[in-house]
Amino acid sequence: MNVVAIFDIGKTNKKVFLFDENYKIVWEKSVNLDETVDEDGFPCEDIEVLKNWILERLSEIKELNNYVLKAINFSTYGASFVYIDEDGNSLTPLYNYLKDYPEELKNGFYKKYKGEEVFAVKTASPVLGSLNSGMQIYRLKEENPELFEKVKYCLHLPQYLSFLLTAEAYTDITSIGCHTNLWNFKKMKYHKWLKNEGIKDKLPPIHPGKDVIKKENDLAVGIGLHDSSSAIIPYTINFTEPFVLLSTGTWSISLNPFNNKPLTFEELENDCLCYMQYTEKPVKAARLFSGNEHEVQAKRLAEHFKVPFDTFKNVYFDKKIVSNLRAVNFQIVYPKKYDFDILKECPFQKRDLSTFKTYEIAYHQLMLDLVEQQVFSTNLVIHNSPVKKIFVDGGFSKNSIFMNLLAEAFPDVEVYAASMAQASALGAALAIHQNWNPKPIQNDLIDLKFYKH
Repeated sequence: MNVVAIFDIGKTNKKVFLFDENYKIVWEKSVNLDETVDEDGFPCEDIEVLKNWILERLSEIKELNNYVLKAINFSTYGASFVYIDEDGNSLTPLYNYLKDYPEELKNGFYKKYKGEEVFAVKTASPVLGSLNSGMQIYRLKEENPELFEKVKYCLHLPQYLSFLLTAEAYTDITSIGCHTNLWNFKKMKYHKWLKNEGIKDKLPPIHPGKDVIKKENDLAVGIGLHDSSSAIIPYTINFTEPFVLLSTGTWSISLNPFNNKPLTFEELENDCLCYMQYTEKPVKAARLFSGNEHEVQAKRLAEHFKVPFDTFKNVYFDKKIVSNLRAVNFQIVYPKKYDFDILKECPFQKRDLSTFKTYEIAYHQLMLDLVEQQVFSTNLVIHNSPVKKIFVDGGFSKNSIFMNLLAEAFPDVEVYAASMAQASALGAALAIHQNWNPKPIQNDLIDLKFYKH
């Protein structure tokens, strides 16, 4: 059967899938690779190990007798550059976007370019240090000019992986468009600082995400996509009326492809940003660190009630517990106006666990607090746009308490738990559909479960 291979490279899990023409997964492999460290001893992806793993998996796929490999594409985490020389060799480690950014260098940069507020609004990029991947290039140029001279191209990770197979260097809009400080969203072109600093020529030409590079035996290779932008593709293909996708994992990201109002500085300060779809349309997004918070608080609950960490997996939505907790809280603890930043701190952090009789009651309170934060965050991107549905995918979509409370919080919107195996991998396969798959795309790629409020 004809298949497309998708390499889905997360920060921890590296996966490869084969999808058939109906977009069912017919073969997969995954691995966790050991990190290495950069010259400052900071942990980072080992680019050689990753490269070898990909090439080994490809040889393995080509040996499989019952599949005909028609196309390959990549979806990977963002904000990460590989710097290559004339011969295509990488010149530096793959620096980690979590690495601290030198304060002095950062302040100098923003001073040069009209200050944080003006710059952040133009580039739809909150000030995030190394997470603004353009700042990584700036740092290399300033701290290591001799090495920077040798750089032929700066490639975001998905494009580097494509380059490994095609030896053709391109830039993709989904990687540039995601809080990188590189793109002027008002003018829809690179920000002028890149030209001023002599960086623009080191960015290869932009290539449409739906087009492929044809290799020997007619194998089509995509140029790769940023995983957050890739994950939304199955939804935009399947649903035309306005929706928000709430993608949950370590971060809960609310993505609204139907809100094209420019970001304000206040929204940027509240962790809103823009992603770019492969069709070059911006997607307004708001992030909340709630998967991480859930893990921290679940540990705290497990220790306090002396139960196993994953006890929450057996706690189901209980209306009675919720109304009791609401009655109590409404009278005492928090008035609705918080005296702290609800987007940065979960109210549950301040709660005294000894006031809860059981684990189950305490866990319901944690979910009430997390959903309270989520409503604030998601409303930032729903604001003034005609959203009719919210689709929740990832970890929280399987949590009945989270889903019921969210449905209740948005009475005018239909709330669905969406399950789809591997959204970002599927998105990368669908992006290049026309280049390998003669069949029409089916409209049953996503399983939905409706939650009444």
